Amino acid sequence: MLVFIDDSGDAGFKLDKGSSRFFVIVLVIFDDELEAEKTAVAIKGLRRQFGFPEDVEFKFFKSKQSVRDKFLQTVAPFDFRIRCLVVDKRKILSEELRNNKNSFYSYIIKMVLKHSDGSILNAKVKIDGSGDRVFRRNFLTYLRKQLNTGDRKIMNHCRLVDSKSNVLIQMADMIAGTIRRSYDEDKKDGIVLKTIIKKHIQDEWQFK
Repeated sequence: MLVFIDDSGDAGFKLDKGSSRFFVIVLVIFDDELEAEKTAVAIKGLRRQFGFPEDVEFKFFKSKQSVRDKFLQTVAPFDFRIRCLVVDKRKILSEELRNNKNSFYSYIIKMVLKHSDGSILNAKVKIDGSGDRVFRRNFLTYLRKQLNTGDRKIMNHCRLVDSKSNVLIQMADMIAGTIRRSYDEDKKDGIVLKTIIKKHIQDEWQFK
């Protein structure tokens, strides 16, 4: 099992000063590694079709609507699952989570991996990751301690990877952006784009 994780939105809580109201974490799950490889090849083929250089990264909020639509249409035929956690930050009351972006990010990713109704086990997890080395090391240690127990191992392996070199992380970004966009009442295109991948959404959990 392969799991690719990315987010959309920001971890800030200054909602009156530009911070996003919604924060979305998306898991793109492949139960078959060959299917993941086939999907990656299709995404790379799409990049060539658009005439983009090899180092160009698919990013939802940097893409034109036509690119978003074509990207989702390209990956939709493949076999994968989507699990996501949608956080309306107005409902977060914890001072620690509101004031510490690293704590917020770590906690939300732990929650979406942990509460999967047993559908994520012994997975190879790849997360879009940046930040300083200390945070990266502490973050991975935190996830292992929180998610793996003696009789239940959610993660077999976990790595923070550069999205520029991993098109399946880019896929998670495009899907996360699509789902967050669907919660923007002023933008109707999010709902339209979401219908393309709707059949793949196994769980869309709204944090309460």
